[in-house]
Amino acid sequence: MVKSTGTYIGGLNCQLTHGPSGQTIDTDAPKDNQGRGAAFSPTDLLCASLASCMVTTMAIAARNRLGTDIPGVKWEVTKEMSADAPRRIVRIATQVWMPFPKSKDPEGILERAALACPVKRSLSAEVETPVTFHWAE
Repeated sequence: MVKSTGTYIGGLNCQLTHGPSGQTIDTDAPKDNQGRGAAFSPTDLLCASLASCMVTTMAIAARNRLGTDIPGVKWEVTKEMSADAPRRIVRIATQVWMPFPKSKDPEGILERAALACPVKRSLSAEVETPVTFHWAE
């Protein structure tokens, strides 16, 4: 079990601390919800966590099943919030750019790993999570 802690700083800002490493992350409410948008919002972190988890899970699969690493993989997530109450994430669109051709993974091990990552599996089915993979030529 991993523990993290947090402190509300004021002005809609929090500081989160990762227990094992001591690393910190600051959050701020987004501009469209009374904040300054000066840092990741909690919902931004959720979306960034999804993409990071997908790529980390792909890297584990690459190591264990393909005998390689996948440095240079990049991603982008786009968060869409609800227009109605209660405020919530309704869609997280993810794009992943692979720095090598799909022929390096003809069985689709990496894409399947990404789509089965723990964060994606933990999200409500009500949240749309389309993923597009872009493979190098």
